[in-house]
Amino acid sequence: MSAEPSDAVTFSDLSRNPRAVAERARRLGRLRVTHRDAQDFYLTAADREEEERNENLLTAARVFAALARSESGERAVSSAIAEVFPWVRHLTAAERDGFAEELIAALSDAAELAIDRTAHEVIAGWRATARIKADEVLYQQALTPTRGDFGPVQAIG
Repeated sequence: MSAEPSDAVTFSDLSRNPRAVAERARRLGRLRVTHRDAQDFYLTAADREEEERNENLLTAARVFAALARSESGERAVSSAIAEVFPWVRHLTAAERDGFAEELIAALSDAAELAIDRTAHEVIAGWRATARIKADEVLYQQALTPTRGDFGPVQAIG
């Protein structure tokens, strides 16, 4: 998709006259900045970008939630989850259902409450579970009961 001349400026234009370019971007809502030696990029008003992102996320979260409430929709969501996250094959059917429920709830929270981190944490947690279950030795170690105090735990990162 190429930009029309009216909604594009060169990187040189931006560096020579940033106020005029910023005003044009504000007026148009989005302005393509072309660069001879690098990829093009867009200047967009943050509030517009956030509004569009939130609307898209809210719509997707509501569609998934609505689908999950019917038997045929639940199968469709389950199938989509397996395609998008192929590692779920290492989870039991009940675990896959739990993952789908948690993911839909996290996407809803992201859309409705602007809590973006939760969806990432749900995916990372279930992926870690699948990773352990995919390795029979690790999985058996994880199932082995432990005894005693292993000392203080240090947070990573």
